[in-house]
Amino acid sequence: MKESRFDISSAGLHILGMVIMLMDHAWVTIAPSHDWLTWVGRIAFPIIAFLTAEGYFRTKNFKGYLGRMILFALLAEIPFNLMNTGGSGFFYPLHQNVLFTFVIALLLMRCIDKVRDKFEKKAALVMFFSGAMLLVGYLLGSFLFVDYYGAGVVTVLIFYFFHERKWWAFILQAICLYYVNVEMMGGLTVPMELFGQSFELHQQSLALLALIPIWLYRGRKGNESVLFRFGCYFFYPAHMLLLVALMLLGVRI
Repeated sequence: MKESRFDISSAGLHILGMVIMLMDHAWVTIAPSHDWLTWVGRIAFPIIAFLTAEGYFRTKNFKGYLGRMILFALLAEIPFNLMNTGGSGFFYPLHQNVLFTFVIALLLMRCIDKVRDKFEKKAALVMFFSGAMLLVGYLLGSFLFVDYYGAGVVTVLIFYFFHERKWWAFILQAICLYYVNVEMMGGLTVPMELFGQSFELHQQSLALLALIPIWLYRGRKGNESVLFRFGCYFFYPAHMLLLVALMLLGVRI
């Protein structure tokens, strides 16, 4: 008999990421007094960033994958703007939705792979180019004001560079995510008390908890239907529109 082991499928990760994202965006719109929602919400982005890198490795049609990401990035921009302006503005140039973050990351991963294929015997050149693309991604994300800014693009690239299911890759993922979320992004702190001792926890450091479900993923797809795949894309603009509508109707939790 085969030994059973617990794992989480790609579909499961998608659902988990969407549920936690909904919680975070509910805090932004209809539940601003429930800070725990945004604390938990820190977990969503690394999961979806990982899935973007995983999708890049698994897709057989990069242009189609990139095209879908661009299409839904455009569709989601107005709902995203409405959510971030409290329902008052369709246009908000200082913050673009997270799918644009992923578009930048996808283009950079493609560029790195093209150079790696062309200069596969020149490891030093490939490493230098990869580092340069990491810097380019950070600068593009920051200057274009995409969601999570340059740190968001870097997060996707971390999962691209350390994609293997090896102990050393897991350690490097954790170290890099800690640096990105605590040192680069910083942000608010959460007062905590443990064994009678008070301390402050970086709110963004809670994003590292995303590594638990990510490491439980072993390549199983789960639901492979086209309906599910496009449902995940549609969820992003649709849930923001719903939350904005509830907010404008005066719903508060």
